[in-house]
Amino acid sequence: MLVNIDGMRLPMAIKSFATVMIRLIFSFLFMFSTQLLADEQSKSAIDRRIASEIASLDNSFSITPHRPTYVLPFAYNRRPNKQAFVGTPGELDRAEIKFQLSLKSLVWKGVFGDRGQLSLAYTQQSYWQAYNRDNSSPFRETNHEPEVILTFFTDVSILGLRNRILTFGLNHQSNGQAEPLSRSWNRVYAQFIFERGDYYLSFKPWVRFNEDVEDDDNPNIEDYMGHFEIHALYYKNKYELGLTLRNNLHAENRGAVQLDWSYPISEQFNGYIQLFSGYGESLIDYDAYINRIGFGFALVNWL
Repeated sequence: MLVNIDGMRLPMAIKSFATVMIRLIFSFLFMFSTQLLADEQSKSAIDRRIASEIASLDNSFSITPHRPTYVLPFAYNRRPNKQAFVGTPGELDRAEIKFQLSLKSLVWKGVFGDRGQLSLAYTQQSYWQAYNRDNSSPFRETNHEPEVILTFFTDVSILGLRNRILTFGLNHQSNGQAEPLSRSWNRVYAQFIFERGDYYLSFKPWVRFNEDVEDDDNPNIEDYMGHFEIHALYYKNKYELGLTLRNNLHAENRGAVQLDWSYPISEQFNGYIQLFSGYGESLIDYDAYINRIGFGFALVNWL
């Protein structure tokens, strides 16, 4: 028996065979795409972050996220640190805008083998007295933090946790001010990043480079900032709950705790709530105890 398909006369058997093959091809494509989606969803947040950064090396002058980038249009501190600004005109408002921009560029892949890479990073955190119209809405403080980072991708199990990333870095942080408001320090650090399921943990110890007494703007900064930072994170379906801890582990105990909650509100933005209590929120406030709550938006999260 012959059939006509678009003007061509073909045997019925050929038509049946072609129909079966088309169905098999579409079934295969559907199963393949479903498996790809399942594989992508099974990857951890760290896997996706690593893949994104490595892929950026194929693009010239590519910039990737480093730390979270966010804007808090309402950041409220009940007791602003007025001591640092004694002698300057005007009063500080309790409410201000706090924002952070953090970027990284991978410059060398394959350092010491396939698992290492070298990056340059920059983080800027600003405190803007935008609602302080009586004092011309000044920027109260801006911290600049360039870094050189050597990263190794690992996969070592320690006490039920997977150590996925090991980094070593050189870090400079300053507020770019003249005396008597100048604050700065330089550090070398290591960072160990672990994961287990939807939970992530970072341990970051550091050592400060010593400075001459006459050049040191903040000789006791380690008494307030300590020598390490611990960051714990729960990540699920684009929701992030984070906890950051610092402590000097001295008898005269000082430290800080920060809570972060990020939740999706659109494809481009996440809602973001930040709570901070302790010392060292900014360099100008390193020796002042700050309690702050902020509400706003996160463009980039930790993961």
